[in-house]
Amino acid sequence: MKKLINHFQFRFRQSFRLLNLNPRRSVPVLIVLVALIAVKLPENYYYPALFFGLIILFHYERKDIPFLKKVFVQSWRWVVVLETTIIYSVLLLGNINYKIEKIGLGLYALMVLFAFISPRTQPKATLQWNFIPNDLFEWKGFLRKNSWMAILGFIIVLLSSYHPATLILAGVFVLDYISHIYEPHENKEMLEMYFKKYTLKEKIRKNSLFFNILLLPAYCSFLILNPYESFYILYYFAFMNLYFLLILTRKYKNYNHKNKNGNYGIGVYLEYFVCCMTIIPAVLILKSSIKAADHNIRTYVGD
Repeated sequence: MKKLINHFQFRFRQSFRLLNLNPRRSVPVLIVLVALIAVKLPENYYYPALFFGLIILFHYERKDIPFLKKVFVQSWRWVVVLETTIIYSVLLLGNINYKIEKIGLGLYALMVLFAFISPRTQPKATLQWNFIPNDLFEWKGFLRKNSWMAILGFIIVLLSSYHPATLILAGVFVLDYISHIYEPHENKEMLEMYFKKYTLKEKIRKNSLFFNILLLPAYCSFLILNPYESFYILYYFAFMNLYFLLILTRKYKNYNHKNKNGNYGIGVYLEYFVCCMTIIPAVLILKSSIKAADHNIRTYVGD
Protein backbone atom coordinates (compact mmCIF):
# COMPACT_ATOMS: atom_id res chain seq x y z
CA MET A 1 0.00 0.00 0.00
CA LYS A 2 2.85 2.38 0.83
CA LYS A 3 4.40 1.72 -2.58
CA LEU A 4 1.08 2.52 -4.25
CA ILE A 5 0.68 5.79 -2.32
CA ASN A 6 4.23 6.81 -3.21
CA HIS A 7 3.51 5.99 -6.83
CA PHE A 8 0.49 8.29 -7.00
CA GLN A 9 2.37 11.05 -5.22
CA PHE A 10 5.06 10.68 -7.88
CA ARG A 11 2.44 10.82 -10.64
CA PHE A 12 0.94 14.00 -9.19
CA ARG A 13 4.30 15.77 -8.94
CA GLN A 14 5.33 14.48 -12.35
CA SER A 15 2.35 16.11 -14.08
CA PHE A 16 3.35 19.57 -12.83
CA ARG A 17 7.02 18.96 -13.54
CA LEU A 18 6.29 18.07 -17.16
CA LEU A 19 4.35 21.30 -17.65
CA ASN A 20 7.19 23.33 -16.18
CA LEU A 21 9.78 21.60 -18.33
CA ASN A 22 7.67 21.89 -21.47
CA PRO A 23 6.01 25.33 -21.58
CA ARG A 24 4.95 24.67 -25.18
CA ARG A 25 2.38 22.19 -23.96
CA SER A 26 1.27 24.15 -20.91
CA VAL A 27 -1.04 26.53 -22.81
CA PRO A 28 -3.04 23.88 -24.69
CA VAL A 29 -3.19 21.66 -21.61
CA LEU A 30 -4.65 24.48 -19.51
CA ILE A 31 -7.12 25.36 -22.26
CA VAL A 32 -8.23 21.74 -22.54
CA LEU A 33 -8.65 21.43 -18.77
CA VAL A 34 -10.81 24.56 -18.63
CA ALA A 35 -12.83 23.29 -21.58
CA LEU A 36 -13.40 19.89 -19.97
CA ILE A 37 -14.57 21.56 -16.78
CA ALA A 38 -16.88 24.11 -18.40
CA VAL A 39 -18.05 22.53 -21.67
CA LYS A 40 -21.81 22.03 -21.91
CA LEU A 41 -22.98 19.27 -24.24
CA PRO A 42 -26.52 18.85 -25.62
CA GLU A 43 -27.17 15.59 -23.75
CA ASN A 44 -25.93 14.41 -20.37
CA TYR A 45 -24.81 11.00 -21.63
CA TYR A 46 -22.39 12.64 -24.09
CA TYR A 47 -20.01 13.44 -21.23
CA PRO A 48 -19.08 9.85 -20.27
CA ALA A 49 -18.68 8.94 -23.95
CA LEU A 50 -16.34 11.90 -24.49
CA PHE A 51 -14.29 11.27 -21.37
CA PHE A 52 -14.09 7.53 -21.95
CA GLY A 53 -12.79 8.27 -25.44
CA LEU A 54 -10.09 10.46 -23.91
CA ILE A 55 -9.18 7.62 -21.55
CA ILE A 56 -8.80 5.25 -24.50
CA LEU A 57 -6.56 7.78 -26.25
CA PHE A 58 -4.49 8.23 -23.08
CA HIS A 59 -4.06 4.48 -22.63
CA TYR A 60 -3.23 3.92 -26.29
CA GLU A 61 -0.42 6.49 -26.15
CA ARG A 62 1.07 5.63 -22.76
CA LYS A 63 4.64 4.34 -22.71
CA ASP A 64 5.10 3.56 -19.02
CA ILE A 65 3.83 -0.02 -18.93
CA PRO A 66 7.38 -1.49 -18.70
CA PHE A 67 8.00 0.84 -15.74
CA LEU A 68 4.82 -0.34 -14.00
CA LYS A 69 5.74 -3.98 -14.63
CA LYS A 70 9.09 -3.40 -12.98
CA VAL A 71 7.72 -1.57 -9.93
CA PHE A 72 4.49 -3.55 -9.44
CA VAL A 73 5.60 -6.98 -10.58
CA GLN A 74 2.42 -8.92 -9.86
CA SER A 75 -0.15 -6.17 -9.52
CA TRP A 76 0.72 -3.77 -12.35
CA ARG A 77 -2.53 -4.52 -14.19
CA TRP A 78 -4.57 -3.33 -11.23
CA VAL A 79 -2.49 -0.17 -11.06
CA VAL A 80 -3.37 0.50 -14.71
CA VAL A 81 -7.05 0.00 -13.93
CA LEU A 82 -6.84 2.23 -10.86
CA GLU A 83 -5.06 5.02 -12.75
CA THR A 84 -7.56 5.05 -15.61
CA THR A 85 -10.47 4.91 -13.15
CA ILE A 86 -9.14 7.90 -11.22
CA ILE A 87 -8.58 9.95 -14.39
CA TYR A 88 -12.06 9.07 -15.67
CA SER A 89 -13.61 10.03 -12.33
CA VAL A 90 -11.78 13.37 -12.24
CA LEU A 91 -12.93 14.20 -15.78
CA LEU A 92 -16.50 13.09 -15.17
CA LEU A 93 -17.05 14.70 -11.78
CA GLY A 94 -14.95 17.75 -12.61
CA ASN A 95 -17.36 18.98 -15.27
CA ILE A 96 -19.74 21.52 -13.75
CA ASN A 97 -22.61 20.57 -16.08
CA TYR A 98 -22.55 16.79 -15.70
CA LYS A 99 -25.13 14.99 -13.60
CA ILE A 100 -24.47 11.41 -12.57
CA GLU A 101 -26.40 8.90 -14.66
CA LYS A 102 -26.29 5.17 -15.46
CA ILE A 103 -24.12 5.33 -18.60
CA GLY A 104 -21.39 7.22 -16.78
CA LEU A 105 -21.49 4.70 -13.94
CA GLY A 106 -21.73 1.74 -16.29
CA LEU A 107 -18.50 2.64 -18.07
CA TYR A 108 -16.60 2.04 -14.84
CA ALA A 109 -17.06 -1.69 -15.45
CA LEU A 110 -15.09 -1.39 -18.69
CA MET A 111 -12.03 -0.01 -16.92
CA VAL A 112 -10.89 -3.57 -16.23
CA LEU A 113 -10.32 -4.03 -19.96
CA PHE A 114 -7.42 -1.57 -19.92
CA ALA A 115 -5.40 -4.06 -17.90
CA PHE A 116 -5.39 -6.39 -20.90
CA ILE A 117 -5.23 -3.92 -23.81
CA SER A 118 -1.68 -3.14 -24.89
CA PRO A 119 -0.79 0.46 -25.74
CA ARG A 120 0.58 1.34 -29.15
CA THR A 121 4.12 0.09 -29.67
CA GLN A 122 4.65 0.80 -33.37
CA PRO A 123 5.48 4.34 -34.54
CA LYS A 124 2.68 6.29 -36.15
CA ALA A 125 2.39 6.26 -39.91
CA THR A 126 3.21 9.68 -41.30
CA LEU A 127 1.71 11.47 -44.27
CA GLN A 128 3.90 13.31 -46.76
CA TRP A 129 1.46 16.09 -47.76
CA ASN A 130 3.16 16.41 -51.15
CA PHE A 131 0.17 18.25 -52.63
CA ILE A 132 1.03 21.30 -50.51
CA PRO A 133 3.27 23.64 -52.55
CA ASN A 134 6.81 24.24 -51.39
CA ASP A 135 5.98 27.92 -50.93
CA LEU A 136 4.13 26.83 -47.79
CA PHE A 137 7.17 25.06 -46.38
CA GLU A 138 6.29 25.86 -42.75
CA TRP A 139 2.91 24.17 -43.10
CA LYS A 140 4.36 21.25 -45.01
CA GLY A 141 7.03 20.59 -42.39
CA PHE A 142 4.61 20.94 -39.50
CA LEU A 143 2.02 18.63 -41.03
CA ARG A 144 4.60 15.97 -41.82
CA LYS A 145 5.71 15.92 -38.19
CA ASN A 146 2.22 16.22 -36.69
CA SER A 147 -0.08 14.61 -39.26
CA TRP A 148 -2.53 12.87 -36.95
CA MET A 149 -2.63 15.67 -34.42
CA ALA A 150 -3.42 18.11 -37.24
CA ILE A 151 -6.20 15.88 -38.59
CA LEU A 152 -7.65 15.52 -35.10
CA GLY A 153 -7.46 19.28 -34.60
CA PHE A 154 -9.23 19.86 -37.91
CA ILE A 155 -12.04 17.51 -36.88
CA ILE A 156 -12.36 19.20 -33.47
CA VAL A 157 -12.62 22.65 -35.06
CA LEU A 158 -15.20 21.39 -37.53
CA LEU A 159 -17.30 19.75 -34.80
CA SER A 160 -17.01 22.85 -32.64
CA SER A 161 -18.97 24.84 -35.20
CA TYR A 162 -22.29 23.68 -33.74
CA HIS A 163 -22.22 26.51 -31.16
CA PRO A 164 -20.50 29.95 -30.96
CA ALA A 165 -18.87 29.22 -27.60
CA THR A 166 -17.33 25.93 -28.71
CA LEU A 167 -16.19 27.44 -32.01
CA ILE A 168 -14.29 30.21 -30.26
CA LEU A 169 -12.94 27.87 -27.58
CA ALA A 170 -11.61 25.44 -30.19
CA GLY A 171 -10.12 28.37 -32.08
CA VAL A 172 -8.28 29.55 -28.97
CA PHE A 173 -6.87 26.05 -28.56
CA VAL A 174 -5.77 25.83 -32.20
CA LEU A 175 -4.01 29.21 -32.14
CA ASP A 176 -1.31 27.91 -29.84
CA TYR A 177 -0.45 25.17 -32.31
CA ILE A 178 -0.57 27.63 -35.21
CA SER A 179 2.03 29.68 -33.36
CA HIS A 180 4.51 26.80 -33.43
CA ILE A 181 4.26 26.49 -37.21
CA TYR A 182 6.14 29.75 -37.59
CA GLU A 183 8.44 29.39 -34.60
CA PRO A 184 11.41 27.65 -36.33
CA HIS A 185 13.75 29.88 -38.33
CA GLU A 186 14.90 28.72 -41.74
CA ASN A 187 18.58 29.17 -42.51
CA LYS A 188 19.87 32.37 -44.08
CA GLU A 189 20.35 30.83 -47.52
CA MET A 190 16.77 29.61 -47.65
CA LEU A 191 15.47 32.99 -46.48
CA GLU A 192 17.43 34.79 -49.20
CA MET A 193 16.31 32.34 -51.88
CA TYR A 194 12.65 32.63 -50.87
CA PHE A 195 12.45 36.41 -50.63
CA LYS A 196 14.36 36.96 -53.85
CA LYS A 197 11.45 35.16 -55.49
CA TYR A 198 8.54 36.42 -53.37
CA THR A 199 7.79 39.52 -51.34
CA LEU A 200 6.59 39.49 -47.75
CA LYS A 201 3.12 40.53 -48.90
CA GLU A 202 2.99 37.56 -51.27
CA LYS A 203 4.02 35.22 -48.46
CA ILE A 204 1.32 36.68 -46.22
CA ARG A 205 -1.27 36.29 -48.98
CA LYS A 206 -0.35 32.67 -49.79
CA ASN A 207 -0.23 31.57 -46.16
CA SER A 208 -3.41 33.42 -45.21
CA LEU A 209 -5.25 31.85 -48.12
CA PHE A 210 -4.17 28.35 -47.07
CA PHE A 211 -5.09 29.06 -43.45
CA ASN A 212 -8.59 30.19 -44.39
CA ILE A 213 -9.09 27.25 -46.75
CA LEU A 214 -8.51 25.01 -43.74
CA LEU A 215 -11.07 26.98 -41.73
CA LEU A 216 -13.61 27.22 -44.57
CA PRO A 217 -15.51 24.02 -43.62
CA ALA A 218 -15.93 25.37 -40.08
CA TYR A 219 -17.13 28.73 -41.42
CA CYS A 220 -19.72 27.06 -43.66
CA SER A 221 -20.84 24.57 -41.03
CA PHE A 222 -21.36 27.32 -38.47
CA LEU A 223 -23.43 29.42 -40.87
CA ILE A 224 -25.60 26.41 -41.73
CA LEU A 225 -26.15 25.42 -38.10
CA ASN A 226 -26.41 28.99 -36.76
CA PRO A 227 -27.83 31.12 -39.59
CA TYR A 228 -28.99 33.90 -37.25
CA GLU A 229 -25.64 34.31 -35.51
CA SER A 230 -23.44 35.28 -38.44
CA PHE A 231 -21.85 38.06 -36.36
CA TYR A 232 -19.88 35.41 -34.46
CA ILE A 233 -18.30 34.05 -37.62
CA LEU A 234 -17.25 37.55 -38.66
CA TYR A 235 -15.62 38.10 -35.28
CA TYR A 236 -14.08 34.62 -35.41
CA PHE A 237 -12.68 35.33 -38.88
CA ALA A 238 -11.13 38.62 -37.75
CA PHE A 239 -9.80 37.18 -34.49
CA MET A 240 -8.20 34.10 -36.05
CA ASN A 241 -6.69 35.93 -39.00
CA LEU A 242 -5.27 38.77 -36.95
CA TYR A 243 -3.57 36.35 -34.59
CA PHE A 244 -2.28 34.32 -37.52
CA LEU A 245 -0.84 37.39 -39.24
CA LEU A 246 0.77 38.64 -36.04
CA ILE A 247 2.52 35.31 -35.54
CA LEU A 248 3.64 35.15 -39.16
CA THR A 249 5.04 38.68 -39.24
CA ARG A 250 6.60 38.27 -35.80
CA LYS A 251 8.76 35.49 -37.21
CA TYR A 252 10.40 37.80 -39.72
CA LYS A 253 10.38 40.84 -37.49
CA ASN A 254 12.54 38.93 -35.00
CA TYR A 255 14.37 36.75 -37.52
CA ASN A 256 18.05 36.19 -36.87
CA HIS A 257 19.97 33.53 -38.75
CA LYS A 258 21.92 32.73 -35.58
CA ASN A 259 18.75 31.66 -33.75
CA LYS A 260 16.99 28.41 -34.55
CA ASN A 261 13.59 29.61 -33.40
CA GLY A 262 11.63 32.70 -32.49
CA ASN A 263 11.34 32.02 -28.74
CA TYR A 264 7.58 31.80 -28.74
CA GLY A 265 6.08 31.42 -25.27
CA ILE A 266 2.98 31.94 -23.20
CA GLY A 267 3.74 35.66 -22.88
CA VAL A 268 3.55 36.12 -26.65
CA TYR A 269 0.39 34.02 -26.80
CA LEU A 270 -1.39 36.06 -24.13
CA GLU A 271 -0.27 39.40 -25.58
CA TYR A 272 -1.50 38.61 -29.08
CA PHE A 273 -4.61 36.89 -27.77
CA VAL A 274 -5.73 39.96 -25.81
CA CYS A 275 -4.89 42.32 -28.68
CA CYS A 276 -6.83 40.23 -31.19
CA MET A 277 -9.86 40.09 -28.91
CA THR A 278 -10.10 43.87 -29.11
CA ILE A 279 -9.25 43.94 -32.86
CA ILE A 280 -8.01 47.54 -33.18
CA PRO A 281 -4.79 47.14 -31.14
CA ALA A 282 -4.00 44.03 -33.18
CA VAL A 283 -4.43 45.97 -36.43
CA LEU A 284 -2.04 48.68 -35.22
CA ILE A 285 0.53 46.14 -34.04
CA LEU A 286 0.21 44.22 -37.30
CA LYS A 287 0.88 47.33 -39.36
CA SER A 288 4.03 48.04 -37.37
CA SER A 289 5.08 44.39 -37.43
CA ILE A 290 4.81 44.14 -41.22
CA LYS A 291 6.98 47.23 -41.62
CA ALA A 292 9.61 45.89 -39.18
CA ALA A 293 9.57 42.43 -40.77
CA ASP A 294 10.00 43.87 -44.25
CA HIS A 295 12.94 45.98 -43.07
CA ASN A 296 14.58 42.98 -41.39
CA ILE A 297 14.20 40.85 -44.52
CA ARG A 298 15.89 43.55 -46.60
CA THR A 299 18.96 43.39 -44.37
CA TYR A 300 19.44 39.83 -45.64
CA VAL A 301 18.08 40.02 -49.16
CA GLY A 302 18.59 43.65 -50.11
CA ASP A 303 16.18 45.86 -52.02
